[in-house]
Amino acid sequence: MSMNGEVITIGLDQVVGACAQKKAEGYRFVTMSCTALDPDTLEILYHFDKAYRLKHLRLTVPRHTPLPSISDVYFAAFLVENELQDLFGLRFHGLALDYNQTLYLDPEVVAAPFCKYTVESVEAAAGPNVAEKP
Repeated sequence: MSMNGEVITIGLDQVVGACAQKKAEGYRFVTMSCTALDPDTLEILYHFDKAYRLKHLRLTVPRHTPLPSISDVYFAAFLVENELQDLFGLRFHGLALDYNQTLYLDPEVVAAPFCKYTVESVEAAAGPNVAEKP
């Protein structure tokens, strides 16, 4: 997959420092993206822009590894970090605002590997008292 801009591979211990460096260089935080490379490994990309030039930080981690939040560096990152917690089951420590996997998900959803979960209403789970649509 090709991507416009420079892609820089970083380690887990470099996440916050590398993002702080981008901010000091005048880059704005655009978003983060995540993909499952295999059932046990995730790739997280941090996307930045400065004068229409993109830079991306690439982090590859085992699926259940807690990640440091960058919301202390770029406050707006708390939204996408909460989104990744909901959709991929990631955990970020140090989040400025932590929705604890309820940004998108209803409280009855207990696990959310990316779009592989089922939501069942409380009424439907209770039994046949729920009227069915014709």
